[in-house]
Amino acid sequence: MLEMLLSPGRSERRPWELFFVGIFYATLSVILVNWIFSSDPVLSKYSGILIVTFSVMFSMPYVYYTIRMEENKSASLKGIRLLTEHGKAINAFLWLFVGFIIAFSFWYIILGSPDNFKAQIETYCSINSPQNYQGCVNEYGISSGTTGFVTGNASTGRFFGSIFTNNLYVLIFAVVFSVIFGAGGIFILSWNATVIAAAMVIFAKSDIYSLPLSLSRYMIHGIPEIAAYFIGTLAGGIIGLSIVRKEFRTGRFWDILYDSILLIVIAIVILAFAGLIEVFLTPRLF
Repeated sequence: MLEMLLSPGRSERRPWELFFVGIFYATLSVILVNWIFSSDPVLSKYSGILIVTFSVMFSMPYVYYTIRMEENKSASLKGIRLLTEHGKAINAFLWLFVGFIIAFSFWYIILGSPDNFKAQIETYCSINSPQNYQGCVNEYGISSGTTGFVTGNASTGRFFGSIFTNNLYVLIFAVVFSVIFGAGGIFILSWNATVIAAAMVIFAKSDIYSLPLSLSRYMIHGIPEIAAYFIGTLAGGIIGLSIVRKEFRTGRFWDILYDSILLIVIAIVILAFAGLIEVFLTPRLF
């Protein structure tokens, strides 16, 4: 029923609507997880993962139908016009992602409990304070533990090579997940949205009035970085959908494969650009 809120065609014409849809989906995820699982002694410990799971479930139909629409474009359009059409979908995805980040960070502060984003804060500490991991998690009221999820680099003090390699690793996972599961890359991206939201709240020191500054800090390099992940998700999803349709024996498949490889190359270039911003520009501004 929730997929009736929007359609890929309408969202490409009015991409800003996805911002409010993202806020709604993220808010609904947080509310449902707290309502259903907060009293469960076991599942309440994994609220951060459950919030991501609910967000993915709400977003999956839209992402899938968008990928299917873009796959059809890959077979009928060429060159700059095709990239322009893909750009409309990426723009809509970005609005959805920003909506996620705003809502997650807002509810993290309002609810005042780190349990909802326990896994995300542990990930933040593993990235930003690997030498003092336990001290970092204790500072934010979280018991010891680690997570095994992949996330983009949220720190700004590392060398470009380390940041680029880590983010390239995330891009590869987004592409692979999308090839295998269709719109599966949205899980990686939703997870990153919650990690960035946790990092923003930590930077803002849980002050809701400092969130705009915190958002600016992370979005300067975060927007191109997340755009690259969405491009990879789109490319992988297009390949996967074409394989499911058994088009790999036709000339159409090679056109789609060429388009997808071009998208992945563009995503890698954007990631390199985002890494340069993260290393050289963001620390100077903040």
